[in-house]
Amino acid sequence: MLSTPALPRAFYHRDTLDVARDLLGCYLVRRVEDDLLVAKIVETEAYRGSEDSACHAHRRKTPRTEAMFGPPGYAYVYLVYGMHWLLNVVTQPEGNPCAVLIRAVEPVAGEAAMRAQRHVKGRNLSNGPGKLTNALGVDKALYGHDMTQTEALWITQGETPHAIATGPRVGIDYAKPHDRDAPWRLWIADNAWVSRAR
Repeated sequence: MLSTPALPRAFYHRDTLDVARDLLGCYLVRRVEDDLLVAKIVETEAYRGSEDSACHAHRRKTPRTEAMFGPPGYAYVYLVYGMHWLLNVVTQPEGNPCAVLIRAVEPVAGEAAMRAQRHVKGRNLSNGPGKLTNALGVDKALYGHDMTQTEALWITQGETPHAIATGPRVGIDYAKPHDRDAPWRLWIADNAWVSRAR
């Protein structure tokens, strides 16, 4: 997997739901000094721009959401609850503020370094969006980072999951009912590293 190049911009220049589905089973790679941390993406959420009231950028562009309006394949990193960084990858054509949230990952390589960064036991290491960024050292410094380059943070091709489950997204009580209920959270069925939110 480490010899596989970063996913190209064309991968992200597609419908957000397709990207969210196709990211499952791919590998998120983080280079931190001499450590190369690799984790399989096991859970994602799609956010579909101006048509989606759960999306941060559905009303207008702000300094916080500027990256979402840019070209696909860039990182949109933001802070929630004043303490957790969340990692998204921008999708679809420039100007249409869509993104996929990486919700959970399964460690593949460099797990010891991840646990040195995040001192917890078991799957609590990375079975949630704020947990995985903590384990991989992802923060505001990577806002607007080009994920199509093999520098600091990127995603490579993985294996197609045997089965994919879907359901409503998490933590979007502010959204309109049809957006709250949309099955735009996707995960690898029966994977133990998927977040507890069901």
